[in-house]
Order: sequence, then C-alpha cells, then structure tokens
Amino acid sequence: MQKILVVEDEKKLARYLQLELTHEGYEIRLAHDGRAAVTAFEEWPCDLILLDLMLPELSGIEVCRRIRQKSAVPIIMLTAKDDVSDKVMGLDMGADDYMTKPFAIEELLARIRVALKRHGDEAGHAGGERTLAEGALSLDRDSREVSYGETPIQLTKKEFDLLEYLMLNRNVAISRNELLDKVWGYSYAGDTNVVDVYIRYLRCKLDDPFHVKLIHTVRGVGYLFRLEEGGETE
Repeated sequence: MQKILVVEDEKKLARYLQLELTHEGYEIRLAHDGRAAVTAFEEWPCDLILLDLMLPELSGIEVCRRIRQKSAVPIIMLTAKDDVSDKVMGLDMGADDYMTKPFAIEELLARIRVALKRHGDEAGHAGGERTLAEGALSLDRDSREVSYGETPIQLTKKEFDLLEYLMLNRNVAISRNELLDKVWGYSYAGDTNVVDVYIRYLRCKLDDPFHVKLIHTVRGVGYLFRLEEGGETE
C-alpha cells in the first residue's frame, strides 16, 4: 500500500482528503503545521506528499526545501494562491506539481497517479541512455549534474527535468502543452506561461553565458532543442 503524507492546516479539508485517499487504497498520515510535517516525514517514510503552501510554524516552501535536501519523494503543493510567482517558487524548491484550491478530487487523484508513476519510472532508470550530450553540454541523468565543458551548471529540479526532456527529444518541436504534461505531469493549458518562464531560466544559464543557441522558439508550436554555436536566442 502506497503511503501519502497530507500536510494541511485546514483540518476539515485534511480530514476530507484523508477519507478520499483512504477510499482509493492509500495509507494516509496527517500533519497540520510545518514542523509536524518535517517530523512526520522523518519518522514515516512515504511515497508522496500533499503539501499546503500556507502553514503555521514553517511555510510549505521551507518544508519542501528541507525535505528536498534528504529525499526525491514526489511533492504536490496545495494553495489558495493562484499566482505564477508562487508556482515558480514552489517548483524551484523541488515540488513536482501544483494545485490551486478549490480543486476537484478527481483531478488531484489523477495528478497523484501521474507523480507516483513518474517517480517510479525515474527510480527504475526508464528512458534509455543515462548521459545526454549535445556539443559541450552534458547531462547526467543518474547524478542529475549538468555541465558545459568543464563548467558545472546549477539547475533547480524543474529546470533539470525540462532540459532533460528537451534533450531526449532533440530536433523535435515540442508544444507547451506537451512540456506541461511530460515535465510537470499534467495538462492544463492555462498554465503554459510557466513553461515560458522556465525556458527563460534555462536560456539565462545555458545559451547566454556560453554564447550558443540551444533552445529555439518555434512560433505557433513551442520549443525545439538543437545546438547552434554563436547564435542569438529568439
């Protein structure tokens, strides 16, 4: 039985999630503040965490940061806020997905299944080659390290996941919706601007400092990964 830690300070909502998830066959443990969440995670190894952003004691962002220092367990953040900056902050701290309250339980269950499956695939080393390279750029899928020549490049979890998917599909134009589905784990057209934000982050860390053009904009479609030395990013 897969275990889910639900971190939510609204006790009625926490209880509702506990009942629904238990009905779906998951084992559930509840925590109602940030410090209790960190303690619960340390005492009770789980397969996924539902984590509210606004918590007493420690914020959801800080809880996510502390857990990410120790584990790659999937984290889905829950919040009443619906702002791109909040989503980006949570994802930068290592969250795998993001849902805005109020949400349909069916959608949450679907995202939980996707996150658990994706994490299982990563643990099983699905997807073939373990080192991806394009010119001087190298990405190690096992150590999750990226370098350009001898220069290491520090990427957040979502930046790494996005670059990995682009490199696995080099020379193929990929839509924003596909990137949302494959990298963030869900299809939600209203959030495609999150993809644009992370593409900009990658360009600032890869294209600009090394004077290459790796991530191309395909107008009306999305993005394409292909090396062009000395080019200017669109």
